[in-house]
Amino acid sequence: MRKFFKKLFNIIAYPFRLIWRIISSPFILINRFRKFLNTEPEEHPFGEIVSGIVTNSSMRAFLMNEIEIFRMHLLRSVLGVIVGVCISFYFTQQIVEFLAQPVGGLNALKAIDPTESIGVFMRVALLSGVILAVPYITFEFWLFAAPGLRSREKKIGLFGIPLASIFFIGGVVFTYLILLPGALPFLLNFMGIKAELRPESYFSFVTGLMFWLGVTFELPLLIYFLTALGFIKPKVLVDQWRLAVIIIAILAAAITPTVDPINMALVMLPVTLLYFISIGFSYVAYAGRMKDGAKQEQKKQALEVQKKPAPARKPKSYKKRVGSKRK
Repeated sequence: MRKFFKKLFNIIAYPFRLIWRIISSPFILINRFRKFLNTEPEEHPFGEIVSGIVTNSSMRAFLMNEIEIFRMHLLRSVLGVIVGVCISFYFTQQIVEFLAQPVGGLNALKAIDPTESIGVFMRVALLSGVILAVPYITFEFWLFAAPGLRSREKKIGLFGIPLASIFFIGGVVFTYLILLPGALPFLLNFMGIKAELRPESYFSFVTGLMFWLGVTFELPLLIYFLTALGFIKPKVLVDQWRLAVIIIAILAAAITPTVDPINMALVMLPVTLLYFISIGFSYVAYAGRMKDGAKQEQKKQALEVQKKPAPARKPKSYKKRVGSKRK
């Protein structure tokens, strides 16, 4: 009889428990996420980790586990891109028409391959899908790196997720509004030869430029992240700025579709400006890292002081106690 009433009570209480779980689950997730943000990682020197991988089997197992975790984050990022591409299918036609405006619209393009238009559609859908998925991709990489970051670095990295989309879209907009109007007249009228544009060649050219310049515009966030992890120091970036400008010039020459210095400068100048902005980001990350390191050192010293036993008090001698009583 007792079991019967217990089962009856569980059946009656189940809807209320389910409602309570649904209501309380967001608060539980928020609380877990808050604890995750405020959790400080264990400090391990990089040299110790490298030597441990060579000599310690448990460290190698840990490394393989981290590689497996990274693979899962990468797989979820690819799935995010697929979802973004599926969503972009609804407005890809409008994007194709918009991208064709610098050359006079779609009517100015002539296809010679039956599958060329389909390839163009898929290429533009892929680019727009990547742009839509940039916040999620950045979040996945942040989620992978967050367990090894300090609390302040986790919060700032979380704040940088929307900035990743802004910088990437900035590179795409820069390509469309500044680079294409400067490069296309030179390319289409070089040596007085009028070029007949194919959709495949034109959209491969445009989407390639947009993607790589979008990736290049992520430089400040990349520098900030590497500085927060301790791989780069801002002083090194300041001292090696001449070498950085040479590397940027080489990259600009590789990205730029033309050989003239004007279009190369159109790419080189904003990327150089981004490099100096990255130095500012690096100083911010380095200052935060030093501040957190000082706090951690103070906490360690305080714990060491607490662990030390208090010095034993010397008992007063018998003569002093007797003398004080007589007085």
